Amino acid sequence: MDIVRTIAKSIRDYKKQSILTIVIVFFEVIIESLVPFVMSILIDYGIRENNLTLCIWLSVCLVVMTVICFITGVEAGFMASTAACGLTKNLRHDLYYKLQTYSFKNIDKFQTASIVTRITTDCTNVQHAYLMLIRTAIRAPIMLVLALVLTFISNWVIGLIYLGVAIVLGIILFLLIIKAHPYFEKGVYTYDDLNGVVQENLQGIRVVKSFNKEEVEMSKFDKVSTKIFSLFSNGEKISAFESPVSQLAIYMMMVVLCYFGTRFIVLEGSMTVGVLSSLISYAWMVLNTLMLISMVFVNIIIAASSAERIYEMLKEESDIVSKPNPVVEVTSGDVEFNHVSFSYGKQGEKLVLDDINFKVKEGDVVGILGGTGSSKTSLINLIARLYDVSKGEVKVGGINVKDYDLKSLRDKIAVVLQKNTLFSGTIKDNLRWGNENATDEEMIEACKLAQAHDFIMQFPDKYDTYIEQGGTNVSGGQKQRLCIARALLKNPKVLILDDSTSAVDTKTDSLIREAFREKIPNTTKFIVAQRINSIQDADLILVMNAGKIDDMGTHEELLKRNKIYQEVYYTQNSQGGSIDD
Repeated sequence: MDIVRTIAKSIRDYKKQSILTIVIVFFEVIIESLVPFVMSILIDYGIRENNLTLCIWLSVCLVVMTVICFITGVEAGFMASTAACGLTKNLRHDLYYKLQTYSFKNIDKFQTASIVTRITTDCTNVQHAYLMLIRTAIRAPIMLVLALVLTFISNWVIGLIYLGVAIVLGIILFLLIIKAHPYFEKGVYTYDDLNGVVQENLQGIRVVKSFNKEEVEMSKFDKVSTKIFSLFSNGEKISAFESPVSQLAIYMMMVVLCYFGTRFIVLEGSMTVGVLSSLISYAWMVLNTLMLISMVFVNIIIAASSAERIYEMLKEESDIVSKPNPVVEVTSGDVEFNHVSFSYGKQGEKLVLDDINFKVKEGDVVGILGGTGSSKTSLINLIARLYDVSKGEVKVGGINVKDYDLKSLRDKIAVVLQKNTLFSGTIKDNLRWGNENATDEEMIEACKLAQAHDFIMQFPDKYDTYIEQGGTNVSGGQKQRLCIARALLKNPKVLILDDSTSAVDTKTDSLIREAFREKIPNTTKFIVAQRINSIQDADLILVMNAGKIDDMGTHEELLKRNKIYQEVYYTQNSQGGSIDD
Protein backbone atom coordinates (compact mmCIF):
# COMPACT_ATOMS: atom_id res chain seq x y z
CA MET A 1 0.00 0.00 0.00
CA ASP A 2 2.89 2.35 0.66
CA ILE A 3 4.06 1.78 -2.92
CA VAL A 4 0.59 2.64 -4.22
CA ARG A 5 0.36 5.76 -2.02
CA THR A 6 3.80 6.94 -3.08
CA ILE A 7 3.15 6.56 -6.80
CA ALA A 8 -0.37 7.98 -6.45
CA LYS A 9 1.18 11.26 -5.27
CA SER A 10 2.42 11.75 -8.84
CA ILE A 11 -1.15 11.92 -10.15
CA ARG A 12 -1.40 15.45 -8.74
CA ASP A 13 -2.86 17.79 -11.38
CA TYR A 14 -4.46 14.83 -13.20
CA LYS A 15 -6.79 13.84 -10.37
CA LYS A 16 -9.71 15.51 -12.14
CA GLN A 17 -9.26 13.43 -15.30
CA SER A 18 -8.83 10.27 -13.24
CA ILE A 19 -12.03 10.83 -11.25
CA LEU A 20 -14.01 11.87 -14.33
CA THR A 21 -12.89 8.69 -16.11
CA ILE A 22 -14.26 6.54 -13.31
CA VAL A 23 -17.56 8.45 -13.19
CA ILE A 24 -18.02 8.33 -16.97
CA VAL A 25 -17.15 4.63 -17.14
CA PHE A 26 -19.62 3.88 -14.35
CA PHE A 27 -22.38 5.69 -16.24
CA GLU A 28 -21.39 4.05 -19.54
CA VAL A 29 -21.52 0.52 -18.06
CA ILE A 30 -24.96 1.04 -16.53
CA ILE A 31 -26.38 2.20 -19.87
CA GLU A 32 -24.64 -0.58 -21.79
CA SER A 33 -25.91 -3.24 -19.36
CA LEU A 34 -29.50 -2.04 -19.76
CA VAL A 35 -29.46 -2.30 -23.57
CA PRO A 36 -30.16 -6.09 -23.67
CA PHE A 37 -32.87 -5.65 -21.02
CA VAL A 38 -34.63 -2.96 -23.10
CA MET A 39 -34.16 -5.10 -26.21
CA SER A 40 -35.95 -8.01 -24.52
CA ILE A 41 -38.91 -5.73 -23.68
CA LEU A 42 -38.98 -4.53 -27.30
CA ILE A 43 -39.12 -8.12 -28.58
CA ASP A 44 -41.66 -9.45 -26.04
CA TYR A 45 -44.03 -6.49 -25.66
CA GLY A 46 -43.46 -4.53 -28.84
CA ILE A 47 -42.75 -6.82 -31.78
CA ARG A 48 -44.48 -9.93 -30.43
CA GLU A 49 -47.70 -8.03 -29.52
CA ASN A 50 -47.58 -5.73 -32.59
CA ASN A 51 -47.47 -2.64 -30.38
CA LEU A 52 -46.14 -0.12 -32.90
CA THR A 53 -46.09 2.81 -30.48
CA LEU A 54 -44.02 0.86 -27.94
CA CYS A 55 -41.70 -0.34 -30.73
CA ILE A 56 -41.04 3.23 -31.84
CA TRP A 57 -40.43 4.53 -28.32
CA LEU A 58 -38.15 1.64 -27.37
CA SER A 59 -36.25 1.88 -30.69
CA VAL A 60 -35.63 5.57 -30.08
CA CYS A 61 -34.57 4.71 -26.54
CA LEU A 62 -32.09 2.11 -27.83
CA VAL A 63 -30.65 4.58 -30.35
CA VAL A 64 -30.21 7.21 -27.63
CA MET A 65 -28.60 4.65 -25.30
CA THR A 66 -26.23 3.56 -28.08
CA VAL A 67 -25.22 7.15 -28.81
CA ILE A 68 -24.68 7.80 -25.09
CA CYS A 69 -22.50 4.67 -24.85
CA PHE A 70 -20.47 5.85 -27.85
CA ILE A 71 -19.96 9.38 -26.48
CA THR A 72 -19.14 8.23 -22.95
CA GLY A 73 -16.77 5.56 -24.31
CA VAL A 74 -14.84 8.10 -26.38
CA GLU A 75 -14.75 10.61 -23.54
CA ALA A 76 -13.66 7.98 -21.02
CA GLY A 77 -10.87 6.88 -23.37
CA PHE A 78 -9.70 10.47 -23.80
CA MET A 79 -9.79 11.20 -20.07
CA ALA A 80 -8.07 7.92 -19.16
CA SER A 81 -5.28 8.47 -21.70
CA THR A 82 -4.69 12.00 -20.45
CA ALA A 83 -4.60 10.87 -16.81
CA ALA A 84 -2.25 7.92 -17.51
CA CYS A 85 0.14 9.99 -19.62
CA GLY A 86 0.02 12.74 -16.99
CA LEU A 87 0.90 10.29 -14.24
CA THR A 88 3.88 9.07 -16.27
CA LYS A 89 5.03 12.62 -16.96
CA ASN A 90 4.91 13.45 -13.26
CA LEU A 91 6.57 10.17 -12.28
CA ARG A 92 9.50 10.82 -14.60
CA HIS A 93 9.68 14.38 -13.29
CA ASP A 94 9.73 13.15 -9.68
CA LEU A 95 12.31 10.44 -10.40
CA TYR A 96 14.62 12.80 -12.25
CA TYR A 97 14.37 15.47 -9.57
CA LYS A 98 14.97 12.84 -6.90
CA LEU A 99 18.01 11.66 -8.85
CA GLN A 100 19.51 15.15 -8.61
CA THR A 101 19.52 14.87 -4.81
CA TYR A 102 21.48 11.61 -4.82
CA SER A 103 25.05 11.38 -3.68
CA PHE A 104 27.61 9.38 -5.65
CA LYS A 105 26.98 6.51 -3.25
CA ASN A 106 23.24 6.46 -4.03
CA ILE A 107 23.96 6.44 -7.76
CA ASP A 108 26.51 3.64 -7.30
CA LYS A 109 23.81 1.62 -5.52
CA PHE A 110 21.31 1.71 -8.41
CA GLN A 111 23.75 1.82 -11.36
CA THR A 112 23.19 4.02 -14.41
CA ALA A 113 21.56 1.38 -16.63
CA SER A 114 19.01 0.52 -13.95
CA ILE A 115 18.17 4.18 -13.37
CA VAL A 116 17.55 4.70 -17.10
CA THR A 117 15.27 1.63 -17.20
CA ARG A 118 13.27 2.85 -14.22
CA ILE A 119 12.72 6.30 -15.71
CA THR A 120 11.76 4.92 -19.13
CA THR A 121 10.45 1.33 -19.34
CA ASP A 122 9.18 1.03 -15.77
CA CYS A 123 7.26 4.30 -16.00
CA THR A 124 5.69 3.13 -19.27
CA ASN A 125 4.59 -0.13 -17.61
CA VAL A 126 2.96 1.84 -14.80
CA GLN A 127 1.27 4.09 -17.37
CA HIS A 128 -0.33 1.10 -19.14
CA ALA A 129 -1.45 -0.41 -15.84
CA TYR A 130 -2.96 2.87 -14.62
CA LEU A 131 -4.79 3.33 -17.91
CA MET A 132 -6.40 -0.09 -17.45
CA LEU A 133 -7.05 0.48 -13.75
CA ILE A 134 -9.13 3.62 -14.10
CA ARG A 135 -11.03 2.36 -17.13
CA THR A 136 -11.04 -1.41 -17.70
CA ALA A 137 -10.62 -2.38 -14.05
CA ILE A 138 -13.63 -0.20 -13.17
CA ARG A 139 -15.71 -1.19 -16.17
CA ALA A 140 -15.25 -4.99 -16.03
CA PRO A 141 -16.30 -5.72 -12.40
CA ILE A 142 -19.33 -3.39 -12.58
CA MET A 143 -20.45 -4.96 -15.85
CA LEU A 144 -19.91 -8.46 -14.44
CA VAL A 145 -22.07 -7.72 -11.38
CA LEU A 146 -24.82 -5.98 -13.39
CA ALA A 147 -24.89 -8.76 -16.00
CA LEU A 148 -25.23 -11.41 -13.28
CA VAL A 149 -27.87 -9.44 -11.40
CA LEU A 150 -29.96 -8.84 -14.53
CA THR A 151 -29.55 -12.50 -15.48
CA PHE A 152 -30.88 -13.58 -12.07
CA ILE A 153 -33.82 -11.20 -12.53
CA SER A 154 -34.58 -12.73 -15.93
CA ASN A 155 -34.03 -16.39 -14.91
CA TRP A 156 -32.46 -17.53 -11.67
CA VAL A 157 -31.51 -20.98 -13.03
CA ILE A 158 -29.47 -19.47 -15.87
CA GLY A 159 -28.11 -16.96 -13.38
CA LEU A 160 -26.75 -19.76 -11.19
CA ILE A 161 -25.13 -21.39 -14.23
CA TYR A 162 -23.49 -18.11 -15.24
CA LEU A 163 -22.25 -17.54 -11.69
CA GLY A 164 -20.78 -21.04 -11.49
CA VAL A 165 -18.98 -20.71 -14.82
CA ALA A 166 -17.72 -17.26 -13.84
CA ILE A 167 -16.25 -18.60 -10.57
CA VAL A 168 -14.55 -21.58 -12.23
CA LEU A 169 -13.21 -19.48 -15.10
CA GLY A 170 -12.03 -16.81 -12.66
CA ILE A 171 -10.07 -19.39 -10.65
CA ILE A 172 -8.44 -20.81 -13.79
CA LEU A 173 -7.44 -17.38 -15.06
CA PHE A 174 -6.08 -16.42 -11.63
CA LEU A 175 -3.89 -19.56 -11.55
CA LEU A 176 -2.56 -18.80 -15.02
CA ILE A 177 -1.66 -15.27 -13.94
CA ILE A 178 0.12 -16.49 -10.81
CA LYS A 179 2.16 -18.94 -12.88
CA ALA A 180 3.09 -16.28 -15.47
CA HIS A 181 4.03 -13.63 -12.89
CA PRO A 182 7.65 -14.79 -12.14
CA TYR A 183 8.58 -14.62 -15.83
CA PHE A 184 7.29 -11.07 -16.24
CA GLU A 185 8.98 -9.96 -13.02
CA LYS A 186 12.38 -11.36 -14.06
CA GLY A 187 11.93 -9.86 -17.51
CA VAL A 188 11.50 -6.36 -16.08
CA TYR A 189 14.77 -6.64 -14.13
CA THR A 190 16.61 -8.05 -17.15
CA TYR A 191 15.96 -4.78 -18.99
CA ASP A 192 18.64 -3.30 -16.69
CA ASP A 193 21.20 -5.71 -18.15
CA LEU A 194 20.11 -4.84 -21.70
CA ASN A 195 20.46 -1.11 -21.07
CA GLY A 196 23.81 -1.76 -19.42
CA VAL A 197 25.14 -3.54 -22.51
CA VAL A 198 23.91 -0.77 -24.83
CA GLN A 199 25.31 1.98 -22.59
CA GLU A 200 28.72 0.29 -22.28
CA ASN A 201 28.88 -0.24 -26.04
CA LEU A 202 28.03 3.38 -26.87
CA GLN A 203 30.48 4.76 -24.31
CA GLY A 204 33.27 2.54 -25.59
CA ILE A 205 32.33 2.52 -29.29
CA ARG A 206 35.74 3.89 -30.35
CA VAL A 207 37.51 1.08 -28.51
CA VAL A 208 35.10 -1.46 -30.02
CA LYS A 209 35.83 -0.17 -33.51
CA SER A 210 39.59 0.04 -33.03
CA PHE A 211 39.78 -3.57 -31.79
CA ASN A 212 37.25 -4.91 -34.34
CA LYS A 213 35.11 -6.31 -31.53
CA GLU A 214 31.71 -5.56 -33.05
CA GLU A 215 30.83 -9.26 -33.14
CA VAL A 216 31.72 -9.68 -29.46
CA GLU A 217 29.45 -6.76 -28.53
CA MET A 218 26.66 -8.06 -30.73
CA SER A 219 27.01 -11.44 -29.05
CA LYS A 220 26.65 -9.83 -25.62
CA PHE A 221 23.57 -7.93 -26.76
CA ASP A 222 22.02 -11.03 -28.33
CA LYS A 223 22.56 -12.98 -25.14
CA VAL A 224 20.68 -10.49 -22.97
CA SER A 225 18.05 -9.84 -25.63
CA THR A 226 17.43 -13.58 -25.98
CA LYS A 227 17.04 -13.88 -22.22
CA ILE A 228 14.37 -11.16 -22.23
CA PHE A 229 12.66 -12.86 -25.17
CA SER A 230 12.70 -16.18 -23.34
CA LEU A 231 11.26 -14.77 -20.13
CA PHE A 232 8.48 -12.76 -21.74
CA SER A 233 7.62 -15.44 -24.28
CA ASN A 234 7.26 -18.02 -21.48
CA GLY A 235 5.02 -15.63 -19.60
CA GLU A 236 2.99 -14.84 -22.71
CA LYS A 237 2.63 -18.55 -23.54
CA ILE A 238 1.03 -19.14 -20.17
CA SER A 239 -1.12 -16.04 -20.52
CA ALA A 240 -2.15 -17.18 -24.00
CA PHE A 241 -4.22 -19.97 -22.43
CA GLU A 242 -6.65 -17.29 -21.22
CA SER A 243 -8.23 -16.85 -24.66
CA PRO A 244 -8.95 -20.54 -25.50
CA VAL A 245 -10.13 -21.23 -21.94
CA SER A 246 -12.48 -18.24 -22.11
CA GLN A 247 -13.71 -19.22 -25.57
CA LEU A 248 -14.39 -22.77 -24.34
CA ALA A 249 -16.39 -21.37 -21.43
CA ILE A 250 -18.37 -19.12 -23.82
CA TYR A 251 -19.29 -21.98 -26.15
CA MET A 252 -20.20 -24.25 -23.24
CA MET A 253 -22.48 -21.54 -21.87
CA MET A 254 -24.06 -21.08 -25.29
CA VAL A 255 -24.78 -24.83 -25.49
CA VAL A 256 -26.23 -24.84 -21.96
CA LEU A 257 -28.23 -21.69 -22.68
CA CYS A 258 -29.66 -23.14 -25.91
CA TYR A 259 -30.67 -26.32 -24.11
CA PHE A 260 -32.37 -24.60 -21.17
CA GLY A 261 -33.73 -21.79 -23.35
CA THR A 262 -35.39 -24.26 -25.70
CA ARG A 263 -36.73 -26.22 -22.76
CA PHE A 264 -38.10 -23.16 -20.95
CA ILE A 265 -39.62 -21.63 -24.11
CA VAL A 266 -41.00 -24.67 -25.97
CA LEU A 267 -41.78 -27.19 -23.24
CA GLU A 268 -42.53 -25.10 -20.17
CA GLY A 269 -43.35 -21.70 -21.62
CA SER A 270 -41.66 -20.02 -18.68
CA MET A 271 -39.27 -17.97 -20.83
CA THR A 272 -39.83 -15.62 -23.73
CA VAL A 273 -37.72 -15.07 -26.84
CA GLY A 274 -36.84 -11.59 -25.65
CA VAL A 275 -35.51 -12.92 -22.35
CA LEU A 276 -33.45 -15.56 -24.19
CA SER A 277 -31.99 -12.81 -26.39
CA SER A 278 -30.97 -10.77 -23.34
CA LEU A 279 -29.47 -13.83 -21.63
CA ILE A 280 -27.27 -14.49 -24.67
CA SER A 281 -26.02 -10.91 -24.51
CA TYR A 282 -25.35 -11.19 -20.78
CA ALA A 283 -23.45 -14.43 -21.33
CA TRP A 284 -21.06 -12.62 -23.65
CA MET A 285 -20.80 -9.74 -21.17
CA VAL A 286 -19.91 -12.05 -18.27
CA LEU A 287 -17.20 -13.90 -20.14
CA ASN A 288 -15.77 -10.84 -21.88
CA THR A 289 -15.48 -9.03 -18.57
CA LEU A 290 -13.63 -12.01 -17.09
CA MET A 291 -11.18 -11.89 -20.00
CA LEU A 292 -10.76 -8.15 -19.48
CA ILE A 293 -10.12 -8.66 -15.77
CA SER A 294 -7.46 -11.27 -16.55
CA MET A 295 -5.78 -8.80 -18.94
CA VAL A 296 -5.83 -6.17 -16.23
CA PHE A 297 -4.18 -8.58 -13.81
CA VAL A 298 -1.42 -9.41 -16.31
CA ASN A 299 -0.68 -5.72 -16.81
CA ILE A 300 -0.79 -5.06 -13.08
CA ILE A 301 1.62 -7.92 -12.41
CA ILE A 302 4.10 -6.53 -14.94
CA ALA A 303 3.60 -3.03 -13.56
CA ALA A 304 3.89 -4.20 -9.94
CA SER A 305 7.59 -5.00 -10.36
CA SER A 306 8.10 -1.70 -12.17
CA ALA A 307 6.19 0.19 -9.47
CA GLU A 308 8.37 -1.38 -6.79
CA ARG A 309 11.54 -0.31 -8.60
CA ILE A 310 10.18 3.24 -9.02
CA TYR A 311 9.23 3.29 -5.35
CA GLU A 312 12.79 2.28 -4.38
CA MET A 313 14.17 5.30 -6.21
CA LEU A 314 11.57 7.72 -4.85
CA LYS A 315 12.10 6.55 -1.28
CA GLU A 316 15.88 6.49 -1.50
CA GLU A 317 17.34 9.21 0.66
CA SER A 318 20.71 10.73 0.00
CA ASP A 319 23.28 9.82 2.62
CA ILE A 320 24.77 13.29 2.16
CA VAL A 321 22.47 16.12 3.27
CA SER A 322 22.86 19.44 5.02
CA LYS A 323 22.40 19.53 8.77
CA PRO A 324 19.79 21.76 10.41
CA ASN A 325 21.10 25.33 10.76
CA PRO A 326 24.23 24.69 8.67
CA VAL A 327 27.16 27.02 8.07
CA VAL A 328 26.44 28.91 4.87
CA GLU A 329 29.75 30.67 4.22
CA VAL A 330 33.16 29.20 3.44
CA THR A 331 35.53 31.84 4.78
CA SER A 332 38.88 30.37 3.76
CA GLY A 333 40.51 27.63 1.70
CA ASP A 334 42.32 25.94 4.62
CA VAL A 335 41.92 22.17 4.31
CA GLU A 336 42.58 19.58 7.00
CA PHE A 337 42.26 15.79 7.07
CA ASN A 338 42.07 14.53 10.64
CA HIS A 339 42.46 10.74 11.00
CA VAL A 340 40.25 10.16 7.96
CA SER A 341 39.29 6.64 6.91
CA PHE A 342 36.89 5.82 4.10
CA SER A 343 35.12 2.81 2.60
CA TYR A 344 32.73 2.68 -0.37
CA GLY A 345 30.85 -0.18 1.24
CA LYS A 346 29.18 -0.62 4.60
CA GLN A 347 30.93 0.06 7.85
CA GLY A 348 33.62 -2.47 8.56
CA GLU A 349 34.29 -3.34 4.91
CA LYS A 350 37.74 -2.87 3.38
CA LEU A 351 38.99 0.70 3.74
CA VAL A 352 40.16 2.46 0.61
CA LEU A 353 41.60 5.30 2.72
CA ASP A 354 43.15 4.56 6.08
CA ASP A 355 44.06 7.16 8.73
CA ILE A 356 44.83 10.12 6.45
CA ASN A 357 46.31 13.15 8.22
CA PHE A 358 47.53 16.42 6.69
CA LYS A 359 46.81 20.14 6.83
CA VAL A 360 47.26 22.87 4.20
CA LYS A 361 46.76 26.61 4.35
CA GLU A 362 44.75 28.81 2.01
CA GLY A 363 46.57 29.40 -1.28
CA ASP A 364 48.80 26.33 -0.97
CA VAL A 365 49.32 24.01 -3.92
CA VAL A 366 49.02 20.34 -3.01
CA GLY A 367 50.25 17.69 -5.41
CA ILE A 368 48.99 14.10 -5.12
CA LEU A 369 50.96 11.27 -6.69
CA GLY A 370 50.47 7.51 -6.57
CA GLY A 371 50.00 4.36 -8.57
CA THR A 372 46.80 2.80 -9.81
CA GLY A 373 44.43 1.99 -6.94
CA SER A 374 46.21 4.19 -4.42
CA SER A 375 42.92 6.07 -3.78
CA LYS A 376 43.97 9.52 -4.98
CA THR A 377 40.53 10.27 -6.44
CA SER A 378 38.79 8.90 -3.34
CA LEU A 379 40.77 11.35 -1.22
CA ILE A 380 39.89 14.50 -3.17
CA ASN A 381 36.21 13.46 -3.45
CA LEU A 382 35.90 13.84 0.33
CA ILE A 383 36.82 17.54 0.25
CA ALA A 384 33.70 18.57 -1.69
CA ARG A 385 31.74 15.98 0.26
CA LEU A 386 30.93 13.95 -2.82
CA TYR A 387 31.29 11.06 -0.39
CA ASP A 388 31.24 11.13 3.40
CA VAL A 389 34.12 9.87 5.51
CA SER A 390 33.71 6.61 7.42
CA LYS A 391 35.90 7.83 10.29
CA GLY A 392 37.59 11.08 11.22
CA GLU A 393 36.77 14.47 9.74
CA VAL A 394 37.57 16.67 6.78
CA LYS A 395 37.69 20.40 7.50
CA VAL A 396 37.51 23.32 5.10
CA GLY A 397 38.08 26.78 6.55
CA GLY A 398 38.47 25.15 9.97
CA ILE A 399 34.93 23.71 9.90
CA ASN A 400 33.88 20.09 9.36
CA VAL A 401 32.46 19.77 5.84
CA LYS A 402 29.42 18.00 7.35
CA ASP A 403 28.50 21.21 9.16
CA TYR A 404 28.25 23.26 5.96
CA ASP A 405 25.19 23.83 3.83
CA LEU A 406 25.92 21.44 0.98
CA LYS A 407 25.27 23.96 -1.78
CA SER A 408 27.37 26.65 -0.08
CA LEU A 409 30.27 24.22 0.33
CA ARG A 410 30.24 23.01 -3.27
CA ASP A 411 29.84 26.54 -4.61
CA LYS A 412 33.25 27.32 -3.13
CA ILE A 413 34.97 24.07 -4.11
CA ALA A 414 35.52 23.60 -7.83
CA VAL A 415 36.22 20.04 -8.94
CA VAL A 416 37.48 19.02 -12.36
CA LEU A 417 36.94 15.29 -12.27
CA GLN A 418 39.09 12.65 -13.90
CA LYS A 419 36.37 11.98 -16.50
CA ASN A 420 35.77 15.43 -17.97
CA THR A 421 32.25 16.02 -19.22
CA LEU A 422 30.92 18.69 -21.53
CA PHE A 423 27.23 18.99 -22.31
CA SER A 424 25.47 19.68 -25.58
CA GLY A 425 25.27 23.44 -26.11
CA THR A 426 27.61 26.29 -26.95
CA ILE A 427 30.97 26.87 -25.30
CA LYS A 428 29.36 29.76 -23.41
CA ASP A 429 26.57 27.46 -22.17
CA ASN A 430 29.14 25.03 -20.82
CA LEU A 431 31.26 27.72 -19.20
CA ARG A 432 28.23 29.21 -17.46
CA TRP A 433 27.81 25.96 -15.52
CA GLY A 434 30.52 27.50 -13.35
CA ASN A 435 28.69 30.81 -13.03
CA GLU A 436 25.35 31.33 -14.77
CA ASN A 437 25.75 35.10 -14.51
CA ALA A 438 29.29 35.23 -15.89
CA THR A 439 29.97 38.04 -18.35
CA ASP A 440 31.78 37.55 -21.63
CA GLU A 441 34.85 39.24 -20.14
CA GLU A 442 34.86 36.86 -17.15
CA MET A 443 34.57 33.84 -19.44
CA ILE A 444 37.42 35.06 -21.60
CA GLU A 445 39.60 35.64 -18.53
CA ALA A 446 38.89 32.14 -17.19
CA CYS A 447 39.66 30.61 -20.57
CA LYS A 448 42.92 32.51 -20.78
CA LEU A 449 43.92 31.13 -17.37
CA ALA A 450 43.05 27.62 -18.56
CA GLN A 451 44.93 28.18 -21.87
CA ALA A 452 41.67 27.64 -23.78
CA HIS A 453 41.13 31.10 -25.27
CA ASP A 454 43.49 30.70 -28.22
CA PHE A 455 41.97 27.52 -29.62
CA ILE A 456 38.42 28.83 -29.01
CA MET A 457 39.19 31.87 -31.15
CA GLN A 458 40.23 29.58 -34.00
CA PHE A 459 36.69 28.18 -34.24
CA PRO A 460 34.46 29.96 -36.79
CA ASP A 461 31.84 30.73 -34.13
CA LYS A 462 34.34 31.45 -31.35
CA TYR A 463 32.60 31.20 -27.96
CA ASP A 464 29.28 30.41 -29.66
CA THR A 465 30.69 27.18 -31.10
CA TYR A 466 28.29 24.31 -30.50
CA ILE A 467 29.62 21.45 -28.41
CA GLU A 468 28.18 18.03 -29.25
CA GLN A 469 26.95 15.75 -26.49
CA GLY A 470 29.94 14.56 -24.46
CA GLY A 471 32.22 17.04 -26.22
CA THR A 472 32.91 14.68 -29.12
CA ASN A 473 33.77 17.53 -31.52
CA VAL A 474 36.73 18.79 -29.45
CA SER A 475 39.97 17.03 -28.55
CA GLY A 476 40.74 15.56 -25.15
CA GLY A 477 43.12 18.39 -24.30
CA GLN A 478 40.63 21.05 -25.40
CA LYS A 479 37.90 19.39 -23.37
CA GLN A 480 40.11 19.40 -20.27
CA ARG A 481 40.95 23.08 -20.63
CA LEU A 482 37.29 24.03 -21.09
CA CYS A 483 36.42 22.09 -17.94
CA ILE A 484 39.17 23.89 -16.01
CA ALA A 485 37.88 27.25 -17.24
CA ARG A 486 34.38 26.29 -16.19
CA ALA A 487 35.66 25.48 -12.69
CA LEU A 488 37.57 28.76 -12.44
CA LEU A 489 34.38 30.74 -13.11
CA LYS A 490 33.09 29.57 -9.73
CA ASN A 491 35.75 31.77 -8.13
CA PRO A 492 36.45 28.90 -5.72
CA LYS A 493 38.22 28.84 -2.38
CA VAL A 494 39.50 25.36 -3.25
CA LEU A 495 40.29 24.12 -6.78
CA ILE A 496 40.68 20.38 -7.34
CA LEU A 497 42.17 19.03 -10.56
CA ASP A 498 41.89 15.24 -10.73
CA ASP A 499 44.44 14.37 -13.42
CA SER A 500 42.80 17.14 -15.44
CA THR A 501 45.81 18.07 -17.58
CA SER A 502 46.82 14.57 -18.65
CA ALA A 503 45.76 15.21 -22.27
CA VAL A 504 47.62 18.51 -22.68
CA ASP A 505 51.28 18.91 -23.60
CA THR A 506 53.87 19.76 -20.96
CA LYS A 507 54.23 23.35 -22.19
CA THR A 508 50.51 24.04 -21.88
CA ASP A 509 50.48 22.30 -18.49
CA SER A 510 53.29 24.58 -17.34
CA LEU A 511 51.46 27.68 -18.61
CA ILE A 512 48.29 26.67 -16.71
CA ARG A 513 50.22 26.25 -13.46
CA GLU A 514 52.01 29.55 -13.97
CA ALA A 515 48.68 31.30 -14.56
CA PHE A 516 47.32 29.77 -11.37
CA ARG A 517 50.26 31.08 -9.33
CA GLU A 518 49.92 34.60 -10.69
CA LYS A 519 46.14 35.03 -11.02
CA ILE A 520 44.59 32.95 -8.22
CA PRO A 521 47.28 32.89 -5.49
CA ASN A 522 44.71 32.73 -2.66
CA THR A 523 42.91 29.66 -4.01
CA THR A 524 43.98 26.37 -2.48
CA LYS A 525 44.83 23.98 -5.31
CA PHE A 526 44.84 20.16 -5.20
CA ILE A 527 46.46 18.62 -8.28
CA VAL A 528 46.28 14.89 -8.88
CA ALA A 529 48.82 14.15 -11.59
CA GLN A 530 50.70 11.43 -13.40
CA ARG A 531 53.63 13.66 -14.28
CA ILE A 532 55.94 14.84 -11.56
CA ASN A 533 56.58 17.97 -13.63
CA SER A 534 52.95 18.96 -12.97
CA ILE A 535 53.39 18.99 -9.17
CA GLN A 536 57.09 19.41 -8.41
CA ASP A 537 56.66 23.10 -7.54
CA ALA A 538 53.76 22.32 -5.13
CA ASP A 539 53.95 23.49 -1.51
CA LEU A 540 53.12 19.96 -0.37
CA ILE A 541 53.19 16.65 -2.24
CA LEU A 542 51.32 13.59 -0.95
CA VAL A 543 52.65 10.22 -2.09
CA MET A 544 49.78 7.74 -1.93
CA ASN A 545 50.21 3.98 -1.68
CA ALA A 546 47.43 1.42 -1.06
CA GLY A 547 45.07 3.97 0.51
CA LYS A 548 47.64 5.49 2.85
CA ILE A 549 50.00 8.44 2.72
CA ASP A 550 53.38 6.84 2.16
CA ASP A 551 55.13 10.18 2.61
CA MET A 552 54.57 13.91 2.25
CA GLY A 553 56.78 16.91 1.69
CA THR A 554 58.24 19.14 -0.99
CA HIS A 555 59.75 17.90 -4.21
CA GLU A 556 63.28 18.22 -2.85
CA GLU A 557 62.45 16.46 0.42
CA LEU A 558 60.72 13.53 -1.25
CA LEU A 559 63.42 13.17 -3.87
CA LYS A 560 65.94 12.69 -1.04
CA ARG A 561 64.04 10.16 1.08
CA ASN A 562 61.03 8.53 -0.59
CA LYS A 563 61.62 5.45 -2.75
CA ILE A 564 58.29 5.63 -4.60
CA TYR A 565 58.84 9.26 -5.51
CA GLN A 566 62.44 8.62 -6.53
CA GLU A 567 61.46 5.71 -8.75
CA VAL A 568 58.76 7.73 -10.54
CA TYR A 569 60.98 10.77 -10.93
CA TYR A 570 63.99 8.95 -12.36
CA THR A 571 61.81 6.80 -14.62
CA GLN A 572 60.07 9.83 -16.10
CA ASN A 573 63.24 11.86 -16.47
CA SER A 574 65.28 9.07 -18.00
CA GLN A 575 62.59 7.64 -20.31
CA GLY A 576 60.00 10.41 -20.56
CA GLY A 577 57.41 8.11 -19.07
CA SER A 578 54.69 8.56 -16.49
CA ILE A 579 52.93 6.38 -13.99
CA ASP A 580 49.43 5.11 -14.63
CA ASP A 581 46.56 6.68 -12.70
